[in-house]
Amino acid sequence: MVKIIDFKVYQTDDSKEFCTLIVQGGVEAVKSQETGRTYLTARTARVACTFNKAVCESLIGTDLTGSIQKVEVEPYEYTIEETGEVISLTHRYEYIDESETIIKNNVVETEEVF
Repeated sequence: MVKIIDFKVYQTDDSKEFCTLIVQGGVEAVKSQETGRTYLTARTARVACTFNKAVCESLIGTDLTGSIQKVEVEPYEYTIEETGEVISLTHRYEYIDESETIIKNNVVETEEVF
């Protein structure tokens, strides 16, 4: 399950507004690569939608079936807001609804011929 925690409004090049919902998964324990200590976090992702601001606002707190999964992508630069540091990433987090998760978990992606 994921929860809608917020939304963000963007503008297209032709000045039209559109919204994305920000969804957050459950709490996860992760081990720091720098310190080796365990900390708690929750993955977030943005999901495009056709809703206006009022509808997005009303959806905050709604639970959705599915999960947030790490997806490998072409390398891109990302600026850490708190420090201004620019880093290179090769993944992003995406919301995957329950039906996609069921299909993905039950499909053989490679075949072996003997």
